[in-house]
Amino acid sequence: MRIGEVAALVGVTPRTVRHYHHLGLFPEPDRLPNGYRDYGLRHAVVLARIRRLTELGLGLTEVRDVLDDDAGRELVEVLEELDEDLARQEAGLALRRARLAGLIARAREGGLPAEGPVSPELAGLLGSLPPGGSVMAAKDRGHLTLLDTLLAQEDRERLFAALTPLADDGPAARIHALYERLDALADAAPGDPRIGPLGDALAAMMPDELIALMGDEPMPDGSSSFGRAFLDDFTPAQSAVVRRMLSALDTRRRERHRTDGPERARPASADGKETS
Repeated sequence: MRIGEVAALVGVTPRTVRHYHHLGLFPEPDRLPNGYRDYGLRHAVVLARIRRLTELGLGLTEVRDVLDDDAGRELVEVLEELDEDLARQEAGLALRRARLAGLIARAREGGLPAEGPVSPELAGLLGSLPPGGSVMAAKDRGHLTLLDTLLAQEDRERLFAALTPLADDGPAARIHALYERLDALADAAPGDPRIGPLGDALAAMMPDELIALMGDEPMPDGSSSFGRAFLDDFTPAQSAVVRRMLSALDTRRRERHRTDGPERARPASADGKETS
């Protein structure tokens, strides 16, 4: 048989057969005097076995291991590993479907935040905040969705729990008033006299629970790539407000550290490990 004939017999393409030859997975047959490959029935048997194994989900490296083991012991091991991997995929799919079901239910009830799919913790926080047209409020929500993606689940839950008091009617109204003051600084100069008082007011609004989460870590100051990107997301005057706020929060953090002592547990980082 020629390559097209053996490929058609087994149900693959000639290109697939050539690829298997190139990888050394499927040995090439002898060639006829005219240069054509001459495939026999044994070649079709091996090719059919490769097809069956790949249809089970085995990678070509695993298929090679199976073919190299005549007794079939390697096949059992590989199939067991494949079954375990499929079980993990099933569990992961079940979790994803459960989360999608929750998102669909909230969307039908009109409770899905405009930022799109987020964790239940952030969805609850955003859903409790009153609507507003502030540009800075929308930007802040975007920052929260970024943290929602970057942080480990435990850190994410602690952060959003610490921010929950800001969603109460009184604090939420004051926060939105501060957002409007930030919006008004969009075109202001970095030396605008409104910067200092606004930064201090924003810092004063942050709950003590949020300060407790800071541990010994310094606040973003623009020295890191993330810190620079964060501050660059604001106009110059607004960035100055944020710097003033972070400086005030850092002062509160250090005061808390001196009061509570250095033996407080350090917060977990984004990968779930303790920071050093």
